[in-house]
Amino acid sequence: MYAMERQEQIERLLSREERVAVIELARRFDVTTETIRRDLAALERSGVLHRVHGGAVSAARPSTRESGLPERTQRHSREKHDIAARALEAIGSGFRGSIFLDAGTTTGAVAEQLPGRLAAVDGRAEVVTNALSFASALADADRVSLTVIGGRVRSVTAAAVGARAVAAVLALRPDIAFVGANGVSAGLGLSTPDPDEAAVKEAIVHGAQRVIAVADASKFGNELLVRFAALTELDVLVTDAAPAPDLGSALLDAGTELWLA
Repeated sequence: MYAMERQEQIERLLSREERVAVIELARRFDVTTETIRRDLAALERSGVLHRVHGGAVSAARPSTRESGLPERTQRHSREKHDIAARALEAIGSGFRGSIFLDAGTTTGAVAEQLPGRLAAVDGRAEVVTNALSFASALADADRVSLTVIGGRVRSVTAAAVGARAVAAVLALRPDIAFVGANGVSAGLGLSTPDPDEAAVKEAIVHGAQRVIAVADASKFGNELLVRFAALTELDVLVTDAAPAPDLGSALLDAGTELWLA
């Protein structure tokens, strides 16, 4: 097992148990305690945990903390790929319509796989995005006509935000919107740290005819500074693991479909 895979599993354990022990992790992964300590050190540098005597505890993340795009792209990459593939099953045979792709690393996986999905179902799509990082991948893709929303670009996410971007998004009525989130919780719904980015996401959700949220299970229970969508505003949540009972019940009550990758 590669170090990154092991660290992702450690992070999952922390999200469930809030504390891990070096000796137990070494047994679980059949590696030395020194290897586990290096893993914990790497996760601490990423802000995932705090090391304590004999192990580590989950970091209490501030509501405004936000990792950079390179770091987030590497984390949970396999899960994001699988979530994207499952989410794209929403695009049926012979699809002819419009799609909005929100900025984010999981929606980035959707963008990466979109041309292949359209080819597989003999479809074509008008694609709109506020993510500059998607533009080069989709600009010359077969079966895709691309429009990029302009605005002030946030360096952390490479997303266009601001009043200009919000106004442009509010004028749209896409058939499907794929939306990412930093947090998904029963009480708050979908949230993100930055108010400007939240405003664009809120506009996307408001205008789309079908809203598909894509988020790996590490986002469950997180509540960031700004809510941009209630669970009742989602048609589908696509993820890689079943949520805890409180979130599962909230999704059911909201009428949101749960798709597992």
